[in-house]
Amino acid sequence: MAIPKKVAERLIAGLKRYQPILAAAKLRDVGETDTVTIIKDMLADVFGYDKYFEVTSEYAIRGTYCDLAIKLDGKLTTLIEVKAVGIELKDQHVKQAVDYAANQGVDWVLLTTGLRWCVYHVHFTKPIQHELVVDLDFTKIDVRSESDLDHLYLWCKEGWQRSALGDYHAQKQALSRFYLSAVVLSDACLETIRRELRRVSPDIKITTEQIKTSLTNEVLKRDVVEGEKAEEARKVIAKAANKPLRATASKEVADGEPQG
Repeated sequence: MAIPKKVAERLIAGLKRYQPILAAAKLRDVGETDTVTIIKDMLADVFGYDKYFEVTSEYAIRGTYCDLAIKLDGKLTTLIEVKAVGIELKDQHVKQAVDYAANQGVDWVLLTTGLRWCVYHVHFTKPIQHELVVDLDFTKIDVRSESDLDHLYLWCKEGWQRSALGDYHAQKQALSRFYLSAVVLSDACLETIRRELRRVSPDIKITTEQIKTSLTNEVLKRDVVEGEKAEEARKVIAKAANKPLRATASKEVADGEPQG
C-alpha cells in the first residue's frame, strides 16, 4: 500500500525513538500504569492520534474500564487494552479485550504490552467470535522494511481514515484457505475443471460431482471444508457468484490489477 511520505517519516522516527524506550521499560519491569503512559504517547507520536482529543483513558464499560479508547469525529472506533510491558499475553487477556469490544459494539480491539501489538476483528455472531488480524513485535520491526511499515500504517490515524485495516483484513480473508477452498468447490470452478479435464481425456465422461468428491476426499484437507469457518466461506462465495462478472472485472481494471 502507498503510505504518505510524512506518515512514513513519522513511523520511522517513532520506531527509532520508542524501540529503546520499550526495551528499557522491559528491563525495569515497569507496571501496567507506566506502560499505558508509554502507549498513549506512542499513539500520538507514532500513530498520529491527538492524545488530548481522540484518545480516552479509562474508558468506562459496564462497571469496569478499558485502558484506552480511540474516537474519531466523536465516534468510538477502537478499544485498546494494555498489559504491563513484561507480561506474556494469554488467552484470558484476549478474552477480556474482546469482551470489552463486544459490549460496546466495536469491530476492532487492540491488545498490547507495547512490545507486542495484537489487532483483533470481532465478529458479532452467536457466540461472539474474534480473529487475530495483525500480530507484531514492535522492537523487532525494521525501519527499512516496507512490509513492516505497512503493518504499522494499518492502525495509524491516516490508515484508519482510508480503511486500510478493513481492506487488509478483507484481503487476508479472501486469501485464507477456507475461501480458496470454497472457490475451488464452487459450481463455476468445478465446471471449469471438468472442461479442462475433458481436454485431457475427451473420451471419458466426468461429472462435476465426481470432481467435487475427489477434491474433498483426496486433495483438500478436511479442516478447510468442514466447520464454521468453511461454512461461512461457502456462503460468501455462493453470494458472490450472483454478482455480474463484468462489474468485477471493471473494478479490477479501475484498481490497476493485472488481467489474466
